[in-house]
Amino acid sequence: MFDVLNELICPELLVLVPVLYLIGFALKKSAFKDKHIPWLLGVVGILLSTVYLIANSEVVGWRDVLAVLFAGITQGVLVAGASVYVNQLAKQKGEKE
Repeated sequence: MFDVLNELICPELLVLVPVLYLIGFALKKSAFKDKHIPWLLGVVGILLSTVYLIANSEVVGWRDVLAVLFAGITQGVLVAGASVYVNQLAKQKGEKE
């Protein structure tokens, strides 16, 4: 599974997986409803990925803007999904069969 993550997620954005995991953990401890946490992590992942990609790309024309937005959305969804996956692995490891 981790090989797939390394192939799909930009290496510099892998740091967002534990960041989003910690954000999700904090939201879980708050009054935030559990069913909304994955959606919020997705939005935060997309925003952080897009900001990083814009800051580190030379955006000249509208095609570059669209390419960065596409990459930001796809990478954000992937890192959010990976953080939720890590959360589920940790939760299942603690459960007894």
